[in-house]
Amino acid sequence: MSGAGPSPAGRTGAEYRIEDLAHASGATVRTIRAYQDRGLLPTPERRGRANVYRDTHLARLRQIADLLDRGYTLASIKELLEAWDTGRGLGGVLGLVAEVHGPWTDERADRITRAELEVKFGGTSDDRAVAEAVDLGVLEPIPGREDEFLVPSPQELAVAVELYAAGVPLSAISGHLRELRGQVEQIASRFLEFTTEHVFARYLGHRPPTDADAAEAASMVRRLRPLAQQTVDAELARAMRTFATRHLEHHLTAEEPFASGRVAHPPVPVPVALPPSTITAVERLVGREHAAAFVTAATEREVQARTLDALASSHAKVDQIDQID
Repeated sequence: MSGAGPSPAGRTGAEYRIEDLAHASGATVRTIRAYQDRGLLPTPERRGRANVYRDTHLARLRQIADLLDRGYTLASIKELLEAWDTGRGLGGVLGLVAEVHGPWTDERADRITRAELEVKFGGTSDDRAVAEAVDLGVLEPIPGREDEFLVPSPQELAVAVELYAAGVPLSAISGHLRELRGQVEQIASRFLEFTTEHVFARYLGHRPPTDADAAEAASMVRRLRPLAQQTVDAELARAMRTFATRHLEHHLTAEEPFASGRVAHPPVPVPVALPPSTITAVERLVGREHAAAFVTAATEREVQARTLDALASSHAKVDQIDQID
């Protein structure tokens, strides 16, 4: 019965049996019936013993599938579709959905083969490390291509390559990323709570929001999207510079007694007063209870990086002296 043709009511357009609708939409017959029972699909036309579905049903099924892919529940989808059906419109809401689910970085994904990956890591073939990278989302398998991966963040992979080249084991790199990801997710969560309380609450007071409010919220997302990263970059750099400089001084001071023949003792930590603006910014991003742990972890990472830089610089000077001699 699938095909175009006038209906008894004088309407035109494609008509589908439920099996044809399932095939066209990619949903199962059981799913379509479940959507009908929940009020997510318009009631089909009854013709004899059969239900007749139209393009409107097909469009609605595709709309539901798209919202499900974006993480919405069936209950929230029903609210959105009811707003559409009552004439409130979904243009602004769907625009907000697209804005939030769009890319949050200018970085573009890349592809890499298993052979290229092994070359980047010194010719090492490590199935466990690859599996760990896939689990973390650093690599994504490409269906139908066993030896090729999608790299969502080439920068993140490049960091791993540099750390490995500096002597950091792959297992330590994975552990570092897991820890860092947890801390960054706290920052993202805190920033979202902060902006929702002070900015988005006025746009999202209705469920679902009006079309105009949703469009305004989408515009605000575009404006505020880079602020979290900019704030973290500035304040984290300030905090790490203060702490890392102090720690590096202790590290270098600890080496001096050893060079003069005396026994070196671990340096006694000296408290460092951070600017109030830095403390406030970090607390806003990660919460007061996580601020100390976050700054400590950031400092330790900066010390490691600066220590490697100092050692590299020292080796370079020795090479220059050797060449002069």
